Amino acid sequence: MPSESTIEVRFFSLLHTLMRDKAVPSPMRIAVPESGSTGDEIARELGIPVDRIEAVFCNGIVQGLHDPILPGDRVSLVPPGTPGPYRVLLGIAGRSAATAGKDQGNEPPD
Repeated sequence: MPSESTIEVRFFSLLHTLMRDKAVPSPMRIAVPESGSTGDEIARELGIPVDRIEAVFCNGIVQGLHDPILPGDRVSLVPPGTPGPYRVLLGIAGRSAATAGKDQGNEPPD
């Protein structure tokens, strides 16, 4: 049984290829503090440039790079390039635009 202070991380598309080339399995388990972590902190820990991540799914729900990820969560990192209809169906389109505006200190686009 996995430790309570770990999360499961999966990589998709080009991120999967990037991590496979580094001999990193997908899925993988990594330790996080009991207080949790964020998508950008996890990306940095794994050596993934944050600009190569468009969406973070936590337990099947899209969230921002700075939203909390807690021990026991299942996380998927998705790079830019998801086709249009899937962006809408998965919730990436609206969420990533809002996140991009917050990350740059600007208002999200209308």
